[in-house]
Order: sequence, then structure tokens, then C-alpha cells
Amino acid sequence: MAVSKSAVTAVAKPGYWDEACKQLMRKDRVMKRLIPQSDGAFLQTRGDAFTTLARSIVGQQISVKAAQTVWDRFAKLPRRMAPGNVLKLKVDDMRAAGLSARKVEYLVDLSLNFDDGSIREGAWEAMEDEAIIAELVAIRGIGRWTAEMFLIFHLMRPNVLPLDDVGLINGISRNYFSGDSVSRSDAREVAGAWTPFCSVATWYIWRSLDPMPVEY
Repeated sequence: MAVSKSAVTAVAKPGYWDEACKQLMRKDRVMKRLIPQSDGAFLQTRGDAFTTLARSIVGQQISVKAAQTVWDRFAKLPRRMAPGNVLKLKVDDMRAAGLSARKVEYLVDLSLNFDDGSIREGAWEAMEDEAIIAELVAIRGIGRWTAEMFLIFHLMRPNVLPLDDVGLINGISRNYFSGDSVSRSDAREVAGAWTPFCSVATWYIWRSLDPMPVEY
């Protein structure tokens, strides 16, 4: 989930970020401690829907470090990371980069959906979070977690709570329950104080586990 800042092209702070931090620090004792430790870092986006979704697929069910390694190898294969270029890649080369056969299939399907215009990027701005999730999970290889990462890191939606994210659950366990096991219900209860800025709080929870800003 973490990459170098130099890899990020967009540096504008989300318009809601400062207000979110103020509210979170006022409402939540853990956020009051974590947010000042951030050194002014904030959620950033690459501004490219295809790359964000592709990175999310690559990162499914593997560690942050492993995901970064595989992505770095995969990203060197096409001349530029774009749907049409990915469709021209050889399966053997994609597998050699560290991608499973299933993830190769998912990336090809994602590329086809972008290439043939099935994905309606222009409509997302006016759509509710759940409607966008429903549209994205209809694409093979994209589950709710991947769609939620997309909402946070590409569309910069402020109130996404990715309860299937291992990092979020581990971070809540460490910061709120002294390392004890945490259920989805426990996490949802903690996040009650974060609304309407669950994405922001989640980002700080991730950063409490890894000092590098989380990005896709």
C-alpha cells in the first residue's frame, strides 16, 4: 500500500482534509494522538483510474512489500501503463513479473472494460459511493475491497470504511484494543466517531502501521 512520494503526480490536498482532521481530533482520542504525528502528509491520488484499479488488483491478498515488488516488475512491461498497452502484453511475461494466473486474467478483463468504454468514468462524480461500488464489482476480479480502495484513492471520497482491509483492522486492534482481536462490529463501533470522514481516519490508521503514506 505504500509507495514513494515521487511516484505520485497529483499533490493537491483534498478540500475536506483540514476540517476532517479538526473534527477527528476533537471527537476521537486516538486520532488526537495520531494526526499530529503525520508531518503534514495527506491522502494523494495519481489521477488515473486504470492505474489505481490495476494496482489494487495486484495488491489483493499479498503483503504491502510483495505488492510493491510485483507492481514494480509489472509496470516495466508496457511502454506506458494504459489499457491498450496491457492487452498487448504476453501472459508469460506478466506471470514472470510475479502475477498469478488469476490476476493476469483480472488485469486483462479490467483492460478490456476500459478499452471498450464499458467503464463510465464521466458518470462517477454524480454517483453515490454504493452505486460506484456496484458498478465496479461487476468487473471480474474487483471485489468490494478493491472498489473501496478506488473510492478512497482515486475519487477521494471522504467517508469510506473498508472493513475488509486487514491493515485497518490491525490498526484498530493496536490503537484502540491494546492488540486484542477485533471484529468487524468492534471496528464499526470505533468508526462511529469518524463519520463523515472515515476515509481520513482510515488513512491515519494505516500510517500508524507504516510511516510511508498509503497510496494506490
